[in-house]
Amino acid sequence: MRPGEIFGLKCGQLGEISTKVRQRLYRGKIDSPKTVHSIREAALPAGLIADLKDWVYDLPDRSDEGWMFPSETLRTPLAKDNVWSRSIGPKLKAVGLDWVDFHVFRRTSSSLMSDLGVEGKVVSDQLGHTLDVNQNVYTQTSLKRRRLAVDTLETALKAS
Repeated sequence: MRPGEIFGLKCGQLGEISTKVRQRLYRGKIDSPKTVHSIREAALPAGLIADLKDWVYDLPDRSDEGWMFPSETLRTPLAKDNVWSRSIGPKLKAVGLDWVDFHVFRRTSSSLMSDLGVEGKVVSDQLGHTLDVNQNVYTQTSLKRRRLAVDTLETALKAS
């Protein structure tokens, strides 16, 4: 999910296997998702669903309209830049990954799912892209997969 989609989540959008993406936090304001493809149900792994349910249970406002990641006032969601600069960025910098950002996470997710053999359409639906954007912008093939491709080509050429 895009960071604005994550921080724009309300407690009532969390389901048993997914979360509904219906809005986003963009430049401090609640806005519609980036594209028509962004309005979706994003599947979440079972472990994350369980963690989020525990998280929501401990929130001061766990009503359907309560923010899943509220600011201190509870009236607005957390700002992604604050979360990044206070929590995520320093941890990445400590291990030499200060070049990583939210976009790198999305590209990595797309690329790893591709390497695992997940269909491109499934990945694009999950990320809220068109198949074209997913395949031509987000997914980067691993050197291992490219090596396998050229080895396969070499074998086929030797056989003919």
